[in-house]
Amino acid sequence: MTYEDLEPLRDEPGGAAWLAALPTLVEECVERWSLTIGEAFGHGYSSLAMPAILPDDTDAVLKVELPHREAEHEAAALRAWNGDGAVRLLDDDPARCAFLLERVRPGSHLTELGTRDPDAALDVVIGLLPRLWIPAGEPFRSLADEAADLRTEMLADWERSGRTVEPRLVEAAAEAFAELAATQGELVLVNQDLHADNILSATRAPWLVIDPKPLAGEREFGVAAIVRGGELGHSRAAVIRRLDRVSAELDLDRERVRGWTMAHTLSWGFDAHGPMPEHVETATWLLDAR
Repeated sequence: MTYEDLEPLRDEPGGAAWLAALPTLVEECVERWSLTIGEAFGHGYSSLAMPAILPDDTDAVLKVELPHREAEHEAAALRAWNGDGAVRLLDDDPARCAFLLERVRPGSHLTELGTRDPDAALDVVIGLLPRLWIPAGEPFRSLADEAADLRTEMLADWERSGRTVEPRLVEAAAEAFAELAATQGELVLVNQDLHADNILSATRAPWLVIDPKPLAGEREFGVAAIVRGGELGHSRAAVIRRLDRVSAELDLDRERVRGWTMAHTLSWGFDAHGPMPEHVETATWLLDAR
């Protein structure tokens, strides 16, 4: 990845200014932590990550992120997990939205296993999640607040797209956000972007989560990204199998998982060009999976 690969962020709020400042931010981080850095990794959407070596020869990763709502309190989540199921946070610089992270090796993505054996990859996720679902409150953003914002943004995106998604799907997603947010169970630390590309193979543990988007919410919401995730197969049968497996094996309410995943999938299913067909298709499968 190069700085040019991040050009799509120019259209995001604050994106152009952040891109202009990025070389300086990296230089300042290198100076602050006395790092030797390498070529940036080829993954990431809203951040630049690169291998780094500390003065004591410790391998690390420097990550500089575009500040945005979903990534709020990423450092707090990593501190709370303290390396149990997730990458360790070595240090952070809140003013620069920069993180110094444990280097995960060999670092292959769970997607690679999922391509060969989707059920084995899902086994990994089912094993990790109970370790990550620790009690959560402040400073984490509440799922209720996030759901209200996602609902508002989804409806606005739908209007801007010319209402090109069928109304029954949008209405069902809006209703699910409102009803499920108001009737949650125990609030734990959940990650609204826990998909297979954000789980890496490691040496100190078989698999570790990276790049969390933390919230304080119920467990049923915490599996939404993996249920919809096309990384483990994009078909109606694959999505419903993941829905059924995570609900049964993690003792979750299947209807709440289905509702959260349907609504969240659609809310994340619009870009600057309009609705994204794969997201709309997945949300439709979930709507009809009674």
